[in-house]
Amino acid sequence: MITAHRTIREHRSDQSHSGILWHRLLLSAAVILLLTQAIASHAQKPVRRVLILNDFDSVSSPGIALLDQAIAAGLETAPYQIELYHESIESTLFPDNASQQRIRDWYHTKYSDRKPDVIITAGPASLRYMLQAHLRSFPNIPIVFCGTTEEMVRHPKLDDDFTGVFAAAQPEKTLLTALKLQPRTSHVFVVGGVGRFERDLEAFAKESFRNYESNLEFTYLTELEMPELLERLKHLPDDSIVYHTAITEDAAGSHFIDATQSVPLIVSAANAPIYVIDDVDLGRGTVGGYLISWEADGRIAGAIAARVLSGAKPKDIPVIKSNNIYMFDGRAMRRWGLKEEDLPAGSTILFRRLSILERTKWYWISALIILTLSIIAIDRRSRRKQLRAARDAQLQLSGLLISSQEKERSRLAAELHDDFSQRLALLALGLENAEEALPDFPRSAKQQIHELINSASEIGADIHTVSHRLHSATLESLGLVPGISALCKEFNGRHGIEINFSSDNIPKDIHSDVALCLFRIVQESLQNLKKHSGAVTAEVKMRGTGDRLCVSIRDEGKGFDTKANGEPGLGIRSMKERARLVDGQLKIYSEPGKGTRVEVTVPLQLKDDPC
Repeated sequence: MITAHRTIREHRSDQSHSGILWHRLLLSAAVILLLTQAIASHAQKPVRRVLILNDFDSVSSPGIALLDQAIAAGLETAPYQIELYHESIESTLFPDNASQQRIRDWYHTKYSDRKPDVIITAGPASLRYMLQAHLRSFPNIPIVFCGTTEEMVRHPKLDDDFTGVFAAAQPEKTLLTALKLQPRTSHVFVVGGVGRFERDLEAFAKESFRNYESNLEFTYLTELEMPELLERLKHLPDDSIVYHTAITEDAAGSHFIDATQSVPLIVSAANAPIYVIDDVDLGRGTVGGYLISWEADGRIAGAIAARVLSGAKPKDIPVIKSNNIYMFDGRAMRRWGLKEEDLPAGSTILFRRLSILERTKWYWISALIILTLSIIAIDRRSRRKQLRAARDAQLQLSGLLISSQEKERSRLAAELHDDFSQRLALLALGLENAEEALPDFPRSAKQQIHELINSASEIGADIHTVSHRLHSATLESLGLVPGISALCKEFNGRHGIEINFSSDNIPKDIHSDVALCLFRIVQESLQNLKKHSGAVTAEVKMRGTGDRLCVSIRDEGKGFDTKANGEPGLGIRSMKERARLVDGQLKIYSEPGKGTRVEVTVPLQLKDDPC
């Protein structure tokens, strides 16, 4: 019996070991099968070759490195196994034509038997090279460009094989922001190098700043050796700002990496705040500005290349203009005593100090905004009743009414810009923090939070636009001519009506009441043009004649009968009253079908300040 039981136990033990071994074999087989399928699936992916052609080597250029990383991220959406090649034409180190020709010949030979499926150019020099070599070296290969400018995109040789994204530097917006942060600024020092890329940026900056040369002194420090430049920057006047374009080569022929070498040297030397052109130069001691985002450019270019690899034709993919962003370094702003509330609505502030209260007040700020807006609405309604009663009682108080109206515009504009825009920005930031702090929230809740963030940003932009309409910072900061010029450009962009503006013999120093009077008359005339004329073009002319200023607003629209019975509208009465308050005259010439001309003439010197 003992022997029999031992035999049974041994048999059962053998069965148990066999079962475990069998399960292990099945598990191993399943794992091997899955691995084999994964490897086979990867191996079965079609291979596509992508050549990224850069202006500079990515090791020596943080901007190019950022573009390359973003392009690679954008290409991940392509359903292919990507063979990615990186090349550089080194336009700074080898600028002469002979060297560049040898580089072109080398790439022509190198890729003659291994043609890329898509070529991505990163930088204006690379795009310029591809425009020259495309038909001979890489015929019928799609070209996706990025990291370049609008001028290059309008090149006549840009055929159906080209598409991509371009960045548009806007130095004017950075300058206006700097003037808001530092209203006492009188001197602007533009810093740059002597390379082709730097000279293009310098020329663009000069064109952008041309309208402000009557009010600010511009000095271009772009033909200096680095030691001399740094010495100049140590002794700038107190009322100065610095606008840095790029320095990869100085007047002595020395080469630099702009972001990691030139910018730190300039920051350490300059005794004034430094504003820059792109996001690569931020975070190194510069204040910031309205910046180009190279990372956004690269991601868009990578996504476009993925579409091309999937069969889309470049000619069917429209060229995209990337969006710039107001971005600033909070540490640099604190160093120079700049106030965050003076920044444009929706600005991104890096390295910012936030209190616990600021990080947590997102949940009640909406109610606070609604309450505040209600109080303002009640207050405005009350003020309007009082002003209407005063105007009906005595017409001679119209000057006081207009003055009070302008103060109210300025106050509301300041409140909208400095208070509500900042609160909306904090609300958006709080919502973002909430979204990140709630990882287990349902997707629908996160989507609602994301929509609230977008809504807060849109409201902030709308408040900024309303604030600008209520009170022109350009008029206040730079004077009458830049103010009306900016008004015409803004009107053109908002309503699609082309306004041709010109000025002649306008003195720099114009009484603030006269300037405000003319600005409001032009503003009201343009609004009437939009509502009633039906014209698609108009012209605004300003000229100085002796001791008087004349402004003419003319269109070729529907016109109207000026002799028809009936009182003129409130807008026309307001314009005439404004002209009268500064001892001027306003006349309107119009006939049905022959357009309208508004002419106002005011003296340069006032006898008495209008009340």
